[in-house]
Amino acid sequence: MNKLILIAGPCIIENDKMPFEICRQVKSICEDLEIDFVFKASYRKANRTMLESFQGIGDEEGLEIIKAVGSELGVKTLTDVHESKDPAKVADYVDYLQIPAFLCRQTDLLLAAGKTGKGINIKKGQFVSPEAMKFPLDKVRSTGNNRVWLCERGFTFGYEDLVVDATSVPRLKKLGVPVLMDCTHSLQQPNQSSGVSGGNPEMIETIALSATATGADGLFIETHPNPPEALSDGHSMLPISELERILVKVLKIRKALDDN
Repeated sequence: MNKLILIAGPCIIENDKMPFEICRQVKSICEDLEIDFVFKASYRKANRTMLESFQGIGDEEGLEIIKAVGSELGVKTLTDVHESKDPAKVADYVDYLQIPAFLCRQTDLLLAAGKTGKGINIKKGQFVSPEAMKFPLDKVRSTGNNRVWLCERGFTFGYEDLVVDATSVPRLKKLGVPVLMDCTHSLQQPNQSSGVSGGNPEMIETIALSATATGADGLFIETHPNPPEALSDGHSMLPISELERILVKVLKIRKALDDN
């Protein structure tokens, strides 16, 4: 069995110190547990409910910090892209580009990302069936880029909640690429009347273990030393102090599956 993939990091670059702190801790855990770690942070949050919500410290500044984390700490890095003009620029700073769930059908964005030759992580839209993710996958592959992951992140359920279908991971795996589970955004409670998305982080462990048991190749977990103080998605991120304990359980499930 291949190593577990873990995409982890803060939701967004908040300053020039926190990303290094988080990355050092996660890298140490992953080295001890022999997990393939990719550091994730958004350099800009284009999808915020309120105009006043924090969107980043500046594109160039955010990207430079992500690049520095990768080079100074010796880790692979990933960030989101939002418009078709973004991938060509952002590819100079990271190893992987991520297509946000709401944008997984945007043809020009998928093609532009694919043409960079970088690894591409496509989040499954909350409104898209596992089988229909064949089409975003085909768009990226049409550029000659076969370095693609698909990432499950739940389905829209009413106006202010998401639901995770346990059959989604094995259905996505039928498309023949590595499948990851987003254990944080799948527990979001979007569209709150307060203008700030809620979340259910106490269920992150449940989602991680369930996805692993159904064959996920990796996990996506946003994490922070103190989520209530985070400037974005604080209601759904995992306290970094809890990460190792969950990953140990995940690896036990993987071992049990491998032994069988």
